[in-house]
Amino acid sequence: MTFSVSQRVVIAVLIMTLVAPGQQRAVVPFPKTATHTVQPDAMQRIFDAAKTPFKYGIILRPDEGKMLDCPAVFRHGKKWYMTYLTMNKVGYETHLAESENLLDWHPLGKILSFRDSGWDRWQADGSIALVDTKWGGSDQPKRYQGKYWMSYLGGALQGYETDPLSIGIASSPKPWEAAEWTRLPQNPVLSAQQADVRDFEKLTLYRSNVIFDAAKSLGFPFVMYYNGKYKNGYERIGMAVSNDMQNWQRYGAEPVVANGEDKMRGISGDPQIVRMGDLWVMFYFGAGWKPKAFDTFAASYDLVHWTKWEGANLMEPSEPWDETYAHKPWLVSYNGVVYHFYCAVGKEGRAIAVATSKDLRR
Repeated sequence: MTFSVSQRVVIAVLIMTLVAPGQQRAVVPFPKTATHTVQPDAMQRIFDAAKTPFKYGIILRPDEGKMLDCPAVFRHGKKWYMTYLTMNKVGYETHLAESENLLDWHPLGKILSFRDSGWDRWQADGSIALVDTKWGGSDQPKRYQGKYWMSYLGGALQGYETDPLSIGIASSPKPWEAAEWTRLPQNPVLSAQQADVRDFEKLTLYRSNVIFDAAKSLGFPFVMYYNGKYKNGYERIGMAVSNDMQNWQRYGAEPVVANGEDKMRGISGDPQIVRMGDLWVMFYFGAGWKPKAFDTFAASYDLVHWTKWEGANLMEPSEPWDETYAHKPWLVSYNGVVYHFYCAVGKEGRAIAVATSKDLRR
């Protein structure tokens, strides 16, 4: 089923009236602390620790007529699992794959599927939440209230990321099994139609990463980063916080990572947060403010003030199978090897690839 432009506008307006705006709430202000700029030598150490110059290649290929995107990796027992999305001309669904060595991956099936109705009927792009952020840590997701958690972008219209998109939360007792996750009845938890929406996210909200901060550095145990936009071609990364994974408040009136502001264009998106020593590190992708699409990072002492890396890209197009885009990062450090999972777009379509810090093909 397809819709004309006029039909899409009407449907979008209906969605805005049907989506619950949530309780009236104020944006939590940024803490009144001095900005702690991360020094160049520390930024260089992060780059050196995370760089993966050896492109292993494509590890998951799409079926005919489909595309793959947005890998997120976690561990359970002796196996590794990846949430990722499949995409066709209709929309997004989230799938699960498993691996024993981080290189050979086997699809298991869907975990967020198309629905018969609702705000997320045709779009459901999920990413595992509360994964251990310690660099070289367990990579296991934390269980909260007896369940495991996922955040996802959702939308009611068909097509490629058709606006408006919002953010929902889902849970599962066993995220390593290919079974449908349970979506919260109060979804979406964040949308462009809520009263506290910020200027940079007034059109749509994109992919998110939720971490658990045991220290409650910001006064909340759960912290979410996501990219939003208010006009096509310009996306920036902002924050939200929660005490219970179900009720979310926006944090700060402004985005925390933005690029291309001089021309009001360019994408900073799909953040992944890890902890390296006393620093938080945000891996994210960029596009539009430098050639093609690529992966880079920023670093912070307090989860709020981020210093952007200005050096070489962590990932960029270089091979026939990622010559168009090499972006949307998820990095894992395991047994002395860094694995950089990403979306590769090139002569083999849109697929999931990995690069490593050591040459594993020898």
